[in-house]
Amino acid sequence: MNILYCGDEKMTQGLLLSILSLLDHTKHHLQIYVLTATISNAKQTFYPVSDQAIAFLDQLVKQQNPANNVVKFDITKLMAAQPPTANLETNFTPNCMLRLYADQLPAIPDRVLYLDTDVLCRHSFTSFYEQDLTDVEVVGVLDHYGKWFFHQNWRQFDYLNSGVMLLNLALIRQDGLFARCRQRCQTTWMFMPDQSALNQLSERKRIAPDKFNEQHQLQPETVFQHFTTSFRFFPWFQVVTIKPWEIERVHRELELHDYDKLYQQYQQLNQAFQEEVNDSTTENDSDLLRDR
Repeated sequence: MNILYCGDEKMTQGLLLSILSLLDHTKHHLQIYVLTATISNAKQTFYPVSDQAIAFLDQLVKQQNPANNVVKFDITKLMAAQPPTANLETNFTPNCMLRLYADQLPAIPDRVLYLDTDVLCRHSFTSFYEQDLTDVEVVGVLDHYGKWFFHQNWRQFDYLNSGVMLLNLALIRQDGLFARCRQRCQTTWMFMPDQSALNQLSERKRIAPDKFNEQHQLQPETVFQHFTTSFRFFPWFQVVTIKPWEIERVHRELELHDYDKLYQQYQQLNQAFQEEVNDSTTENDSDLLRDR
């Protein structure tokens, strides 16, 4: 199974936790790809996931199956060649657009499952991963909130959430979907740039049941739970963002204890993992000081 993640050095806690959840629910060979880059905008610089973090994760997945791999692609040069200029300053991190460069990497196979790092696996996803993709570019789940406001077809809900996507990269390379999305991100400001571009430009997408990207209310049959931003209306309106690695908040505010066994694994590993990450962060800070 080919899995794709994207992000910067700040995503490492989510990366570790999400990968652990996959290992708990599949014995299939996992080939995990991580796209990362150095990206600068007017406010800050986003640094790549470190080689040390990738090496730690690679060792971790190999404990289950020696054939498993975690591979990093630093695509700084690819992004610099076609930067998402119009969307570098949105409220969403520019790292969300990294996935739109996956078609330019021949090493990434034709079938790949993209996951955000705030997605946790709860059951086997084999049937979802192995479904027929003939003439389908992307398989995803409707966005819980966005489906009400964004439509390409006004007769039915068709606006997908981009946090869990089964991608047919062979077809995407052939028909240029990601190339057109990159062009749109370069020239046109969008509220949620990568997600908006994919929904506006994909003509061959399949809508999957909510259980493959549950963004709202956890159900017994949920395969992937996505810890997205939600809205609460009682006793007053609130915008709530709780990430799965914020364990105390998951317990206290979501009253969710379904992942306690996973959290135990995570906490046993996380201290050593963060030491690797912090060592590389110190190196980045030193490089920045030298550049000044």
